[in-house]
Amino acid sequence: MSIRSDVKTVIHDDLCEINLVDKRMVKKVIGKLEDDVALLELADLFKAFSDSTRIKILRALSISELCVCDIAAVAGISQSAVSHQLRFLRMSRLVKYRKDGKMVYYSLDDDHVRKLIDQGLEHVKEER
Repeated sequence: MSIRSDVKTVIHDDLCEINLVDKRMVKKVIGKLEDDVALLELADLFKAFSDSTRIKILRALSISELCVCDIAAVAGISQSAVSHQLRFLRMSRLVKYRKDGKMVYYSLDDDHVRKLIDQGLEHVKEER
């Protein structure tokens, strides 16, 4: 249980026992929120991270650029399954590819993706 003295609200188990809105704070937060389209795109981005196979692929690509055959071997899934996941990750702008002759190599789209993965891993590994 905690008490916010600025609005005189007692919060218990995530429910307010008194319905009192701090209009100044609400206006401040609304003013800093992104528009609904940006928040929807952010939700879609996090959906891309919601599959353990995609996470394994992204983590592998954070270590090294890889071809589909290598990704399949690392992830322990078929090349067609890898291709399906890579298509999803490309559409989510998380991975990119380059062609070298008949070979296609995949890597993370940019350093933001690497930071998301690194920070996520740091978060799940921290001691509670």
